[in-house]
Amino acid sequence: MPVLIIGAGAGGMVAALSALDSGGEILVVEADAVPSGSTALSAGLIPGAGTRFQAAAGIDDNADRFAGDIQEKAKGENPQELVNLLASKAGPVVDWLADRFDFPFSVVTDFDYPGHSRRRMHGLPSRAGRELVDRLRAACETNGVDIVCNRRAVTLFREGDRITGVEVESPEGLERIGCETLILACNGFGGNREMVARFMPEIETALWFGHDGNKGDAVAWGEALGADRLHLGAYQGHGNVATPHGILITWAVITAGGVQVNIEGKRFWDESQGYSEAARAVLGQPEGIAWTIFDERIAGVARQFEDFKHAEAAGAIRTAETVEALAESCKLPPAALATTLAAIPSAGADPFGRSFAGARLNAPYHAVKVTGALFHTQGGLNVTPEARVKRPDGTAFPNLFAAGGAAVGVSGTGDSGYLSGNGLLSAVVLGFIAGQRAALDTEKQLPHA
Repeated sequence: MPVLIIGAGAGGMVAALSALDSGGEILVVEADAVPSGSTALSAGLIPGAGTRFQAAAGIDDNADRFAGDIQEKAKGENPQELVNLLASKAGPVVDWLADRFDFPFSVVTDFDYPGHSRRRMHGLPSRAGRELVDRLRAACETNGVDIVCNRRAVTLFREGDRITGVEVESPEGLERIGCETLILACNGFGGNREMVARFMPEIETALWFGHDGNKGDAVAWGEALGADRLHLGAYQGHGNVATPHGILITWAVITAGGVQVNIEGKRFWDESQGYSEAARAVLGQPEGIAWTIFDERIAGVARQFEDFKHAEAAGAIRTAETVEALAESCKLPPAALATTLAAIPSAGADPFGRSFAGARLNAPYHAVKVTGALFHTQGGLNVTPEARVKRPDGTAFPNLFAAGGAAVGVSGTGDSGYLSGNGLLSAVVLGFIAGQRAALDTEKQLPHA
């Protein structure tokens, strides 16, 4: 097989479509029964600068500004070359998916994501990652790209510097697939508790909210090959997962003016920092939980997300006409909660340093019980600007590529460097580049009549 891709999440399927457009012959193998991965568990939002969708919404943005936002959130810990690459290519990839495959993107324009100086999050109508996966799968099927499911890659084969094929487990047993180029778009390692404990012990006890197939295969293969691995302590957490329901609550409930309180009815941090670092903040509270408090105005913003509507349908969202009734519903101290909400400033900064601007919370009030979770890892195999896997000396394996969870992202060295959308950013951009380069490489090797 000229181009073999392991993994049918966003990274793998974008790689397949990109390879197709570059004349490649492609096979995608997927461990699950249907394509899913971490993408399906996300909101499916792709950040991109300078897109036609931003222009239509009157948003002035560019790649340099986007790159600056990425590095500022990560305190400059990312390789600048990789940041510039992702920031400059994300917008064109979003436009390509829309123009070439009719993806109906629109920009989220009614609230701001932490760390983004412009509104640049592009999503599909449902604002759900499942829709993104389904549309990518449909585009592959419509264009004749084969995705073979129930095939988990277990072994890579090499001759010298080149990868020659993989062995996969199938319902019928083991089988081998040869390849001229290999794209690893399979997974991170958040579902491997041993690796989580080894590389990010501070989040070891958190709820795992990612895809169970994320066992770290790509990182392990890279280690065996002698590949360079970078920022293995980086990850995306989330401090707003409804418990015990296990439903993601959009961070819009915070950025639009909501707050989090602990079981004592008190706020405990500056919620505007971001949802990734919120995981540790929430887990550090008594019983490892918090209540996210907001009002009907904010709920109206949140209802554009399918997950939020599911949370309402499941009864995860408590509603009350008074603060006292809300406290009783949530079993919070009424006086403490009332004092906390009354102390939220209508303008300016609070004692935590969070700035508020706009209306105070008003009845009817809403609350949801949440905990902290680990969503996916952000460290992985180091790559060149062509998405080729690097060795520690900077040279690259000639026919091995990585994208998405298999590759290092641009979230710095821990959790606080994660800028909203970083996961899909590296998946779609590195997937696009890897697919294009792998197809062009195999075209060079094919005999011509």
